[in-house]
Amino acid sequence: MTAGWIVLGLIAALVIYVIAIYNGLVALRNRVKNAFSQIDVQLQRRYDLIPNLVETAKGYLKHERETLEAVITARNQAQAAANRAEQDPTAAGAISELAGAENLLGAAMGRFFALAEAYPDLKANQNMMQLSEELSSTENRIAFARQAYNDAVMTYNIKCESFPDNLVANNFGFRQAELLELEDQQARKAVKVSF
Repeated sequence: MTAGWIVLGLIAALVIYVIAIYNGLVALRNRVKNAFSQIDVQLQRRYDLIPNLVETAKGYLKHERETLEAVITARNQAQAAANRAEQDPTAAGAISELAGAENLLGAAMGRFFALAEAYPDLKANQNMMQLSEELSSTENRIAFARQAYNDAVMTYNIKCESFPDNLVANNFGFRQAELLELEDQQARKAVKVSF
């Protein structure tokens, strides 16, 4: 009878341990999702600023229609990728798709600001200066939110890979999350605004 209680006690302890691991994985996965939602807020802010910036510049850059259209196209693609990633940031490929779209947007914005440098009246425009300052501030916020997201992903991935947590993770469908890394070194830098 005593051996039966010991076995029952060990089984109960094992079940409680597995439940604790599972709940820890759920908490970390939710932290990853929350960290991504903070990035999403800042990305949406950027996506909202870009059309205003382009509209302000349109009057000055009438002959540069291709660059303006490239910025808007890249913005729309990045916003669509962000919306897909927001659904489940741990989904395979969601974050890498977002990173690729953000790289394209960064390159298009770089060309836009390089072109705008050639127009002194545009650089002196009060709306353009204000929008550029807001965009620069948003870029900094995105960088901080991306760092917090990557930290949450790293903690979650370590838990998913560590023994015995990986046994629970594999059996209950917890998959590793992707870091949000920008491939292009130029895109890693915040867009330099000098109006």
